[in-house]
Amino acid sequence: MKKVLLAIDLVHQEGWDASIEHAVMLARTPGAELHVLTVIPDYGMAIVGSYFPTDYSETAIRETEAVLDTFIAEHFPDDVTPAAHVRHGTIYKEITGVADQLGVDMIVMASHRPEMKDYLLGPNVARVVRHARQSVTVIR
Repeated sequence: MKKVLLAIDLVHQEGWDASIEHAVMLARTPGAELHVLTVIPDYGMAIVGSYFPTDYSETAIRETEAVLDTFIAEHFPDDVTPAAHVRHGTIYKEITGVADQLGVDMIVMASHRPEMKDYLLGPNVARVVRHARQSVTVIR
């Protein structure tokens, strides 16, 4: 694996350690690149978005970039320097889109124990696995 994309949810700590550990292992391959992505979810409905300030998306992305940079500095070993990426939109679409844009070989994601709502709606991890052109490693 020469290019690895680690998709993380900064709000939910479940799975960070294991997914970071796996991504770091892959990134230590000579010549490999590691990219870390977090996605700010979209509004869900246009009417909901109309209640937010017009610069909400840009402000949220800028603030999340700072949080992600701090997260990387605190959670990754010194010998691995991942590139940070923040997007805003539909989570699984942004993950697969960034993976395509960067030309990654592998997407690494953590998963939680499914809840009833996940069986009805489909979790983002399942959607990434279904739609990604790349191999996807799911860490439980």
